[in-house]
Amino acid sequence: MARLIAVLVALAFALVSLGPSPLLAQTPAKKDAPAKTDTKKADDAKKAASKKKEKLDLNSASEADLKMLPGVGDAYAKKIIENRPYKRKDELVGKNILPKATYEKIKDDIIARQAKR
Repeated sequence: MARLIAVLVALAFALVSLGPSPLLAQTPAKKDAPAKTDTKKADDAKKAASKKKEKLDLNSASEADLKMLPGVGDAYAKKIIENRPYKRKDELVGKNILPKATYEKIKDDIIARQAKR
């Protein structure tokens, strides 16, 4: 029994003293091949991005469109519609329709276009 322990200790010492071993080395991470992009998916993504960049007009947006804005629910959407038309989008805060914090969330996504005469 003592001889077996001595052999195992000697073997462990030999393995450690040899330095980095392929047995102890980590296997390299697999790199996935670049994904093939479908042109239809790319076109859909471009359309979605351009639609996302399009600002929502306070003077013509529907209640459902207004509710899609962050922080705007049923009550705020109705208040926005009831107080139309707007000359500037910051009138939402000036007329106490929206709190300043909510306005700050949506100000980059909205615009107040004037009706063409």
